[in-house]
Amino acid sequence: MVKRIKTIGVMTSGGDAPGMNAAIRAVTRAGICNGFQIKGIYRGYDGLINGEVKPFTTENVSGIIMQGGTILKTARSMEFTTPEGRDRAYATMEKEEIGALIVIGGNGSLTGAMEFARAYDMCCIGLPGTIDNDLYGTDTTIGYDTTLNTIVECVDRIRDTAQSHERIFFIEVMGRDAGFLAQNAAIASGAEAAIIPEDSTDVDQLAQFMERGIRKSKKSCIVIVSESPKCGALYYADRVKKEFPGYDVRVSILGHLQRGGRPSAHDRILASRTGVGAIEAIMQGQRNVMVGIHNNEVTYVPLSEAIRSDKPFDRKLIKVLGELSI
Repeated sequence: MVKRIKTIGVMTSGGDAPGMNAAIRAVTRAGICNGFQIKGIYRGYDGLINGEVKPFTTENVSGIIMQGGTILKTARSMEFTTPEGRDRAYATMEKEEIGALIVIGGNGSLTGAMEFARAYDMCCIGLPGTIDNDLYGTDTTIGYDTTLNTIVECVDRIRDTAQSHERIFFIEVMGRDAGFLAQNAAIASGAEAAIIPEDSTDVDQLAQFMERGIRKSKKSCIVIVSESPKCGALYYADRVKKEFPGYDVRVSILGHLQRGGRPSAHDRILASRTGVGAIEAIMQGQRNVMVGIHNNEVTYVPLSEAIRSDKPFDRKLIKVLGELSI
């Protein structure tokens, strides 16, 4: 006989994303509304290992829907990747009588939830909290829309300088393994090109851009580049300086400012709907799924599918940018 779940733990893990607080709020209030006790777990899996757990009431989540970051704090836990670390985390679950765990995070965080659930035969529910938008089974992830708008605002400001000084700007954005941010930011900001992982072929993206995107009448331009340890914005800027010395080139790496700020209405609604959906999943007896939104409907995707399946990238967006940047 399956033991009835009375207490639900909620945590944020990995990189922070705007809208995480809205998700914490939704989980807490929907859980309490449906008769559950909610416990907030601070600092992700490290906090679960170290027993940083606190009972949550509706007052704990009042006035946070508009705040960026996460009131529960977040961390990446190396200890949780070890069997000993997971044993300590499970001991905390038993001590706090937590029967289900809701994890708000990205690929690595939901991978940890999946492995935790399998090892101890327990209920883990994932919410897609990552600015990269790279989780399968949801149209967008919590934080993506806000980050996209932040990038576009930054690019708009940089373009003023690019045009004034007739420069090429390579602007590096987050999304190392997924180009959703770079591609859509390029379209939204009127950039001349985007260099993204999904367009990595035998064709030299820089050479292709220089041939197509730079004309005699166009001496300033913007190129959005997905971050990469080997081929980021600095790499392409150095190449232009060497191969096309006639151009004035600059680099702007947006970095962590992309993660901060008040979440957009879209992210607040997404976080609220998926947070309520997580409580509904537990009430329905579902286990080890990620809650997403697809075609404006709440959907439940096995954690293994959400983290291991490649999220479809609409290659028509590459054509759109190409035609609009002439």
